[in-house]
Amino acid sequence: MTVLRPVRAGNAFEETVERLLQAIKLGVVAPGAKLPPERELAVQLGISRVTLREAIRALQEAGYLDVRRGRYGGAFVTYVPPQPGTGDLRRVVADMGTADLTDALTFRMAVECGAAAVLAASELTDEQRAVLRRRLADLDEARVEDYRRLDTAFHLSIAELTGSPLLAATCADARLRVSDLLNAIPMLQVNLEHAASQHQAIVAAILAGDPEAARRAVAEHLEGTAALLRAFLS
Repeated sequence: MTVLRPVRAGNAFEETVERLLQAIKLGVVAPGAKLPPERELAVQLGISRVTLREAIRALQEAGYLDVRRGRYGGAFVTYVPPQPGTGDLRRVVADMGTADLTDALTFRMAVECGAAAVLAASELTDEQRAVLRRRLADLDEARVEDYRRLDTAFHLSIAELTGSPLLAATCADARLRVSDLLNAIPMLQVNLEHAASQHQAIVAAILAGDPEAARRAVAEHLEGTAALLRAFLS
């Protein structure tokens, strides 16, 4: 849950809303699932429970959360990403602007390739290897409605496993910048199968301790996503 990192004191409320919204939009907390307990979440974000409650209330009013009271209560995610569609994709790109789109894709390429290379160059523990394999297995077995969320978890786990909070946060930011784009791309079975083989190549390179191969595997995967994006926009 790297996205739920401590906020700065100066804009505690605004940054808390940003952190929670990032976790919701990236699927770190799945639709229908509950945010961590209030006491735990306040400590994780480094804020008071009053500030946390204000942020949760704001997101409830905006339609992202449903707050339930009682023994089995909590803040439950109600946000569901829109169904993919070419019209939605064009609208997202129009809202971003071509320059911002290019910048976002370049940013993601740089940080995700870097994270994979750093992880591949590290001495991985058995637990780290198991986490990476588990994220890949979860993605390979994902239902269509869960695919984007588990794809995000897989990609973010590479940065998180490096042990660098800054790198993990940067990769989460890069992913968030393109999340609406990815959600709008129609899911094609052939593309999903191709992506699965690319994900396997990424994991194989990291586990083999080959930074350059890991970097190439991530670059090829992200270039494929960019090509599919261009195809639906043409």
